[in-house]
Order: sequence, then structure tokens, then C-alpha cells
Amino acid sequence: MVLEDILGRVDAIITSNTHINEVLLDVCKLLAEKVEHYDWVGFYVLNTATNKLELGPFVGKPTEHTAIPVGKGVCGQVAQNKQTMIVQDVSKMDNYIACSIEVQSEIVVPVLKNNAFVAEIDIDSHAPAPFSSFDVTLLEAICAKLSNLF
Repeated sequence: MVLEDILGRVDAIITSNTHINEVLLDVCKLLAEKVEHYDWVGFYVLNTATNKLELGPFVGKPTEHTAIPVGKGVCGQVAQNKQTMIVQDVSKMDNYIACSIEVQSEIVVPVLKNNAFVAEIDIDSHAPAPFSSFDVTLLEAICAKLSNLF
């Protein structure tokens, strides 16, 4: 499926659902189904009271990482720096929080509203170094669309 097709499906998901968690879950399902190297797709949402990321809707194996402090791991660093982060080989990264021994690579993209971090999409892959500019372009476009929901 090409970029425009996926983004069109995301637009349809946004307009057809009334609750943000339904939208986020449907986006997870779409991405897990359409992009072969997306083995775990989920959202973390910032809880400003605790300064932690709380696990939102996801598709894939359950994770024990339901709350991540800002600054810790890839997800926490993205929340802190407000920039997309790709780790093509998680075994080479310090400060990495492993969700499963099968995960070999990860991409995390922030959702920004008025330049403030509000959430992020986290994608794990069981493949080594699968992420490219396609993934960055796709996921950043999706996160820009979702920012209006927060």
C-alpha cells in the first residue's frame, strides 16, 4: 500500500470515529496490517500530572511498560526532545527499555500540538534495520493529522 492510500485511510478513520481511543486503535490496526515490518504498534500519551507516558491503544503482544518516565528509553527521549527517533539495532542502545526479546528495531514519532508534546506512536520491529525515509514520512504525517484530536 502506498503512502497516499494509508494517509487516506487514516483520514477516514479520524472522521468516522468519535472517541480518540477508537481512532488511535484503528490507526494501530491499519499500520500493523499494511506495513509488514510493524510488529508492535502503539501510542503513549503524556500524563502532565505525573510527567510519565501512559500506554494507550496498541496492537501486538502485551507489554509491562504501561508508564514510562519522560527521558527514559526511546519513548521517554522522544517525549523530551520532541523529535522522531529511529533505532535500527536496539542491542546497541544504552537506556533502552526492551518490550520483548524479539524486538530488533524501533521507531518513535512524537505527536505535537502547538509545538508541545502530547503523545507518540511507538513501533517495534522484529526485523533488523527495516526503517527508512518512507516510515518517517508516513508516521510524521499521521501524527500531524492526529495532533488535532488532543
